[in-house]
Amino acid sequence: MPRVADGAAIWRIARDSQVLDLNSSYSYLLWCHDFAATSAVARDPHGEPAAFVTGYLRPECPRTLVVWQIAVSGAYRGRGLAAALLDGLADRVARTAGIDHVETTIAPGNAASNRLFASFAERHGASVERRVLFDAGLFPEQGHEPEVLHRIGPLAPVARN
Repeated sequence: MPRVADGAAIWRIARDSQVLDLNSSYSYLLWCHDFAATSAVARDPHGEPAAFVTGYLRPECPRTLVVWQIAVSGAYRGRGLAAALLDGLADRVARTAGIDHVETTIAPGNAASNRLFASFAERHGASVERRVLFDAGLFPEQGHEPEVLHRIGPLAPVARN
């Protein structure tokens, strides 16, 4: 789980991804404080964040984990870290909160995230429903792509040890 002290490093990873919508540095501190139980961090050999995934339980559907952002530092890309983080987080939150679905939004041009979540669904024996959640015209800045909601589930039950 992330610690508040990880907030600045997570913000930098998000910024350096050049794909994610960058939130304020304050928001990443809040994620690490308020949503640590539904987020995860992978650490480098020195204990610094190398990748992160942030999420929350959908208030009106608490069996759904919403993945807000996921990113891997450039030095650690191409090693399967994002998939491992996503699998680990989903398994942990399934055990602690009983989730059976994962949702995320992805811009159509984000090929890496589209592949990541499609392969997540395959690994978990789940179907994927897609629909535009936020049309491009809703965003105040020009050129923002629509955000497509990916609803993945039901997830196969987690084996309890």
